[in-house]
Amino acid sequence: MSEPAPGWVPKLVALDIDGTLLRWVDGAGQTHAEVSEAVADAVRRAREAGAHVVLASGRSPHGMVPVADMLGLDDPADPVWVVASNGGVVFRYPPMDIVHEQTFDARPAVMAVLEAHPNALVGVEERGLGYRVNKPFPAGELSGDMIETPLEQIVAEPVSRVIIRDPEATADDFVELAGRLGLHGTDYVVGWTAWMDLSPVGVSKASGLQHVCDELGVDAQDALAIGDGRNDLEMFAWAGRSVAMGQAIDEVRQAADDVTATVDEDGAAQELGRYF
Repeated sequence: MSEPAPGWVPKLVALDIDGTLLRWVDGAGQTHAEVSEAVADAVRRAREAGAHVVLASGRSPHGMVPVADMLGLDDPADPVWVVASNGGVVFRYPPMDIVHEQTFDARPAVMAVLEAHPNALVGVEERGLGYRVNKPFPAGELSGDMIETPLEQIVAEPVSRVIIRDPEATADDFVELAGRLGLHGTDYVVGWTAWMDLSPVGVSKASGLQHVCDELGVDAQDALAIGDGRNDLEMFAWAGRSVAMGQAIDEVRQAADDVTATVDEDGAAQELGRYF
């Protein structure tokens, strides 16, 4: 683990959402997402100090807007930059203004995965509504509505990202499968569970963040990235300083320059508190 250089202060702060800014808590008979006051205050201080705060997530744009609102990043006079769909979509908010989007033909990769996992669930974003899915996903896993759609229609047009989910498999099953298939023409990320995000080759949170940096005139070496998942690995390699959340798996922790406390201990706020 390494400390930031003396006097180093990030000009851009790239923040994962789930497991970094958001923690999941039980209450009123159901689990819901929550941003702690400490984390919201740390994000506010970073912006007030002049740092560019960028939300970077595998979530769809539709699923990221409520988080921006929860963090108080909803001022039309100072729109926040957002990297959604693991880099497939870059937008500013509010209002939502799509600045950059990359799409690809996902059909070959989806069919290759379904050959090994024929009962898997497939979903693509239906912007502004939710997701088109071949079968319903487990409750709470997707934001917005689930619109059941024949698989051939789901993969008929280019998309920015495809989700494949198999509740009967494990994350290790998907890691092994992706390595075996090669998934030519796409990049992939496996989540905590048997959840795979497919995106165009070369598209990741890092590529989306570089697009933002190009727009802002900021160098990647002046960026701080905080995250907790496999989809943060490219972002960690890209940023001048990378920090893993305390609950991250070993692969993610080892890829980071440092490890902060867990999301339940406000680890993101602790790291931001070093500078702001």
